[in-house]
Amino acid sequence: MRSSTKYFELAEARGDGMLNIGRVAEAAGVSAKMIRHYESIGLLPAAGRTVAGYRIYHERDVHLLRFVRRARELGFAMKEIGALIGLWNNRRRASADVKRLAAKHMAQLDEKIRELQAIRDALAHLARHCHGDDRPDCPILEDLSTAESSAVPRVRRPALHRQH
Repeated sequence: MRSSTKYFELAEARGDGMLNIGRVAEAAGVSAKMIRHYESIGLLPAAGRTVAGYRIYHERDVHLLRFVRRARELGFAMKEIGALIGLWNNRRRASADVKRLAAKHMAQLDEKIRELQAIRDALAHLARHCHGDDRPDCPILEDLSTAESSAVPRVRRPALHRQH
């Protein structure tokens, strides 16, 4: 817990500028479930609690959650987000470290884009060869049903959200 102050009532905590999980979730644009998850994996410090056990947060937690949400929107894995938070909190950080993380992530995204493009190209090839009429023959279904290699290259399906 980040504060030794224990609030008896949630209203008392709100009077000191603290927020409950619902208000933090709304302000940060994430669900209460995700807030609890981020706490459990250490991206967000453990919340303070009222005597009754309600989680209470500071406004700075809202900013941190917005940071995490934006990093997730950009496709960073949780481990990478943890590193970014560490850099964000380190005022003596070198921006080169941040840029290096971003460049590594861009390279991973480029690879995923190549893999997805290969999948799309293979599907486009199959779709071009499908008559799309009343005939039962369908090269798409034929390709899906065969374990052997076909004229259309098989591609590895990319993992879109790898947790590095």
